[in-house]
Amino acid sequence: MPIEPIPATIHFDPPRRALWQRVLWALAGVMSLALGLVGAFLPVLPTVPFVLLAAFCFSRGSRRAEDWLLNHRLFGPMVRDWRANHSIPLRVKQLAWTMMAIGSVWAGWLLPLRWCWLPAACCVAVAYWMWTLPTRR
Repeated sequence: MPIEPIPATIHFDPPRRALWQRVLWALAGVMSLALGLVGAFLPVLPTVPFVLLAAFCFSRGSRRAEDWLLNHRLFGPMVRDWRANHSIPLRVKQLAWTMMAIGSVWAGWLLPLRWCWLPAACCVAVAYWMWTLPTRR
């Protein structure tokens, strides 16, 4: 049975939460977005999953932050596309896997032996998650 796509303009309207919960969700969104920004420059950290996580957190913590993210010229299209299709384009998957592989090799070369496996393990987990998602051509 095919799944109906979610309209790109939909907002997730959670039940009203306590202030402390909204603050924690908003902080988690800010931290996720910051990691996504760092990931735009470091090949070990993927950008898109962190931006999607930020949108998820903002949808539960701050309508204003969610609106800002949805209307952002760089991040908005990827979040709206994800909400509409719940799939990742093949080209994006290939680019992410390539960059994570290069970043893992680079980190393995530079980090001490005790820690060199950690970036690769994280990248393998993210790559597996991406593999399980539907691919859009």
